[in-house]
Amino acid sequence: MKRKSSSEQSKDNSRTGITRRRFLQTMGSGAAVVAAQDTLTRFGTAEAEVLSPEKIVRIDLFVNGLRRRIAVEPRWSLLYVLREKFGLTATKVGCERGECGACTVLIDGDPRYACMTLAVEAEGFRITTLEGLMDGEKPGPVQQAFIEHDAFQCGYCTPGQIMSAEGLLRKNSAPDPAEILGEMSGNLCRCGTYKHIFQAVGHAARLKRKL
Repeated sequence: MKRKSSSEQSKDNSRTGITRRRFLQTMGSGAAVVAAQDTLTRFGTAEAEVLSPEKIVRIDLFVNGLRRRIAVEPRWSLLYVLREKFGLTATKVGCERGECGACTVLIDGDPRYACMTLAVEAEGFRITTLEGLMDGEKPGPVQQAFIEHDAFQCGYCTPGQIMSAEGLLRKNSAPDPAEILGEMSGNLCRCGTYKHIFQAVGHAARLKRKL
């Protein structure tokens, strides 16, 4: 079979609309578009970073009976502020998504997850952490009951467990086992000391009634 000459091949390509020059022009245009899009994307990202600075808000938080004035970023959680800004490290960092209960504190007497509460949301409310249940160096009734009933192993979840129990007993001084189970269900214990925890809550109720 006779091989076509280069001029004949060029004529055939011209008929089909494909030429070497047109191919290179097309590829060059595509590369230019991609490069332009990449430049615009990077410019947009940089511009967004410049145009969205974090705002600082000054708020008053009432923690363990004390009024504390602090400048916060709106995105800061109450958990972060309590631990990192106020040094109240009894409130533990657990799942940070409202599942384990290790960060439980009382807000106006009700148990709340500090990881799911923004610091700005807590302004004007009474916040109580585990440190606020102490009488100087003396444990409070719920803390004492947890000690007496050995209601912990590793102890990491214990502050949150105690705060949930405290919140329950402030509303109900004599809860029955079903009420204790229901109110403590938002706190998880990886060590599985639930039986001792429930016994401790019942004992704490009796200690509080004697006060």
